[in-house]
Amino acid sequence: MRWALVKVCLAVTTMVVVAFAVPLGLVVKEMARDRAFSNAEREAAVVVPALSITTDRDQLERVVASAGSDDGMAVHLPAVDGRAAVDLGRQRAAASDVAAVRKLGRASTTDVPGGSALLQPVALSLGTVVIEVYVPESEMSNGVGTAWAVLAAVGVALVVGSVAVADRLGVRMVQPARRLVEGAHELGEGKLGARVPEEGPNELRLAAVAFNSMADQVVQLLANERELAADLSHRLRTPLTVLRLNAASLGDSPAAEQTRTAVAQLEREVDTIIRTAREAKPQTAAPGPGAGCDAAEVVRERMAFWSALAEDEGRKVRTAGVDRPVRIPVARADLAAALDALLGNVFRHTPEGTAFAVDVHNGDDAVIVLVSDAGPGIPDPEAAMARGRGSGAAGSTGLGLDIVRRLAESTGGDVRIGSSVLGGAEVRVWIQLDGREPVRRGHRGAVRRRRRLAVG
Repeated sequence: MRWALVKVCLAVTTMVVVAFAVPLGLVVKEMARDRAFSNAEREAAVVVPALSITTDRDQLERVVASAGSDDGMAVHLPAVDGRAAVDLGRQRAAASDVAAVRKLGRASTTDVPGGSALLQPVALSLGTVVIEVYVPESEMSNGVGTAWAVLAAVGVALVVGSVAVADRLGVRMVQPARRLVEGAHELGEGKLGARVPEEGPNELRLAAVAFNSMADQVVQLLANERELAADLSHRLRTPLTVLRLNAASLGDSPAAEQTRTAVAQLEREVDTIIRTAREAKPQTAAPGPGAGCDAAEVVRERMAFWSALAEDEGRKVRTAGVDRPVRIPVARADLAAALDALLGNVFRHTPEGTAFAVDVHNGDDAVIVLVSDAGPGIPDPEAAMARGRGSGAAGSTGLGLDIVRRLAESTGGDVRIGSSVLGGAEVRVWIQLDGREPVRRGHRGAVRRRRRLAVG
């Protein structure tokens, strides 16, 4: 923006300087020429009184010698009373030009070697006398070079001055704009304390005021959301306590033990939600170097939990790719929550007896977790991925797939929904391993980038 303003100012100032300097330079040149011929006319006027008094050759030669300098003047007397025409001084103009001026009776100029000649006719009793005054080229351009140099210096000074002024104005405009851009980037990266100085031109100052107000509102909204999440989570403690007490009275059967384990895990998740909301830390924050978990181990653990329910409902279960460790840059609790959300959707939205499978594919730069089933499928994947919309069925909030999506995008990956080889839905979770920045484009854009890399 700054250099664009300087370039525009440079172009405009240059055009203005050229538009005025070129005609002014031509005027200066023409004025020097007119001055030279005016001096020649005055020299010619000095000889006219002597011509009206005498026609004696010797006297006229002395007059011409005293009036002209460096043989710069000549007098052409006409032929009178049988006497031949007389030319006094050094003649430079052609005889035909002299004859033409004598015949027409008007002053004229003609080009001669080294300059020009003024031919001035004077009507006397003896006839028309032509006075020739030589005007050298140096006389006609005297002072022109100096004037042009002054004009050029003034033009350059104007251009340089305008560029300097434009640069200062550009700095005054660009710096607030750059600070506004930097503040927007910081706020977009999660630095909620980013603010912009309210200075600069009026428009940028108003933009900075609006940005700071927006940032304050974002901070306030996030604080309110965290408090609301903590309050809502805290309300779950009472029914969880009742559920835990009831689970304790179920006996020692495997189903009772699984119920008590599920209640204990639910209490831990609620406590985690409350602590996370109070501490204002994102639940799925990207782990640091060396953090993460073994995806194969987590899958085996969660499948062991869900297999009991699958056996009760007559569902066939298949697991693949979990026979050896698969390290991913995702916290163990986050991956377990994502798997529970996907497997819970299978049990919730497919009839009993529907088979499902979990496959883990370990690549060089990514790990793909596939959860597929033999159910009716998902007719509108985009609506299913939209946070808070769900499938529209009772008990569907639409947050399960959103949890999975945010987990994948925290590593730079994404989530795809399609058709499985079992005939139903397939959710493909792409977990990036190279530590790149999380994707910020839409889900479909990320899918197109990785379509050629997907497996299975």
